[in-house]
Amino acid sequence: APRVAHSWLHSPRNLLDMDTFSKSDPGGWQGWTGGTAQHGIARQPGSAPLSTVVVLFIQGSGSSEWKEFGRTEVIDNTLNPDFVRKFVLDYYFEEKQNLRFDVQGGGWSHGCIGQDFLGQAFVALGEVIGSQRGRLERALTGVPGKRCGTILLLAEELSNCRDIVTMQLCANKLDKKDFFGKSDPFLVFYRSNEDGTFTICHKTEVVKNTLNPVWQPFTIPVRALCNGDYDRTVKIDVYDWDRDGSHDFIGEFATSYRELSRAQSQFTVYEVLNPRKKCKKKKYVNSGTVTLLSFSVESEFTFVDYIRGGTQLNFTVAIDFTASNGMPSQPTSLHYASPYQLSAYALALKAVGEIIQDYDSDKLFPAYGFGAKLPPDGKISHQFPLNNNVDNPSCVGIEGVLESYLQSLRTVQLYGPTNFAPVINQVAGAAAQVTDGSQYHVLLIITDGVISDMLQTKEAIVTASALPMSIIIVGVGPAEFEAMEELDGDEVRVSSRGRYAERDIVQFVPFRDYVDDSGNQVLSMARLAKDVLAEIPEQLLSYMKTRDIKPRRADP
Repeated sequence: APRVAHSWLHSPRNLLDMDTFSKSDPGGWQGWTGGTAQHGIARQPGSAPLSTVVVLFIQGSGSSEWKEFGRTEVIDNTLNPDFVRKFVLDYYFEEKQNLRFDVQGGGWSHGCIGQDFLGQAFVALGEVIGSQRGRLERALTGVPGKRCGTILLLAEELSNCRDIVTMQLCANKLDKKDFFGKSDPFLVFYRSNEDGTFTICHKTEVVKNTLNPVWQPFTIPVRALCNGDYDRTVKIDVYDWDRDGSHDFIGEFATSYRELSRAQSQFTVYEVLNPRKKCKKKKYVNSGTVTLLSFSVESEFTFVDYIRGGTQLNFTVAIDFTASNGMPSQPTSLHYASPYQLSAYALALKAVGEIIQDYDSDKLFPAYGFGAKLPPDGKISHQFPLNNNVDNPSCVGIEGVLESYLQSLRTVQLYGPTNFAPVINQVAGAAAQVTDGSQYHVLLIITDGVISDMLQTKEAIVTASALPMSIIIVGVGPAEFEAMEELDGDEVRVSSRGRYAERDIVQFVPFRDYVDDSGNQVLSMARLAKDVLAEIPEQLLSYMKTRDIKPRRADP
């Protein structure tokens, strides 16, 4: 079955608020000289003021085409404009969301208003979010021989009211509706809409044969209850359940989130009223009462909260150097890279690494190989550093990892077997050093075949599931990967010697499922990254939640 991103990833919870500030460098501009506009802004004494605007362009996933997304307001007469208008973008951790900011200026030139290109900046949305406090300063470029100043980008997540409410209610002396018994009451909650209509947002369970029901506690997001408006009406209907679906209306009452929240310190009792009975019977008092027994609120933290609070993603790569891949010099080999395209290994590495690197401040990535004989004595290793530096296996950037990988192909002998446990334990050891939520490790294993140390690997995964880490396995080539599906743990949690993994931390995908039929490697990489990275935010949150680790507050 195809894997999809967790819904929260696609929900409104998940929206960003982008503030854009452009700082132009006064040293980069020339004024009006001899009737000629030099570099951009043409101004005359007493002429109309300089106008500046920033235009945002976005690039579709796997596409090279730029489309205009929006513009800031125009600000006059300053080289250091602060823009107020915000760009609201959907954010997906698993996608490379490329942005381009063009700064344009206008002024009087030869008696007419012109638009001048003042510089541009290219950035991935993940870079802004992954930067300290969600604040990134980038140099403007694009005008040869000139300093164009800088642009300051600030990303904030739209909170969209992320609180979650847990409440419990009971009722007393409800109207009897059933001929042979009492009533089978349940509650229906409605939030009010802007147009005066109501939308159902929750139903309690049915409590059978009683006029004094006590319903189970239930949880509901505040945004579902009142759309974030604490004073908006919440209507609650009380019904008697009937098997044929024609439930009998007992009565109703209205409240608001603000009123409900007062139950944190006191019981709140509501009269249940039936408008029809009230009109017919002069002595009618009510159709019973409903009491709010408890009400508590919890904040639900998001992936972005932790990243903004300083959590770093540490990315480690492990590449399969077993003989089943084929001789790297042969076109049939899975390690073969032609002058025109990258190997499947290199594509998988770039697809995942280029996104994760935005969330790692030092851009240093440990990279290992496994299943090869190493020079000079031909010793088999399952965790040798690709850069040949045992003391410091980190490579600088994804390009550094690629260079070390290609260098290793020329110096080691592909051999076997395919053992995962050593490199998993290596990363787990690093993850165990810092468990306070400031570091989270992601291990990418790229392999072509059947795993040789299944029992040891299961044991390593069970141990790692209690640590701040996730494992991505990308299968390349035509092999069957049934064992990898077992490690994935989506259907059955991985276990070893009677111990079960605390969390699902493994995501496996076969690369062949993402290869674009037309040979578009950029599109293939985008598809692969989207699927293998989709579960990382939820896995990080599951670790933080089980350890009760809250995001650190970002500095103001």
